Amino acid sequence: MKEVVAKLRYLRITPRKVRLVADLIRKKPAKEALVILDFTNKKAARPLKKLLNSAIANAKNNFQLDPEKLYISKITVDEGPKYKRYLPRARGRADLILKRTSHITLVLAEAKTKKLKTQNSKVKATT
Repeated sequence: MKEVVAKLRYLRITPRKVRLVADLIRKKPAKEALVILDFTNKKAARPLKKLLNSAIANAKNNFQLDPEKLYISKITVDEGPKYKRYLPRARGRADLILKRTSHITLVLAEAKTKKLKTQNSKVKATT
């Protein structure tokens, strides 16, 4: 079974916020995940959709995999470097502001069955 890996590094959104969206599409078929990301009202949905589209294109063009059979086998959101900024406060003090970044790794795999199980279909066709 071939796996296609796509990475997005130094995304300027906190990993905690990106994980909320990543959890929505984990273990879903690629086409269904694209629809979910289309209708998700979060800032992280747009970069995740671009990453998923890139992974699907890589699978199709570089590995000759069928985009209809692809599903998200693994998606991880790790913390990247933090940009440190200072905010002046009263009496000469300064508060540290951490601007967090994310590293996202998305792994697509080809399903062994012809038809992937979706939320609406209960029957699974085997090869």
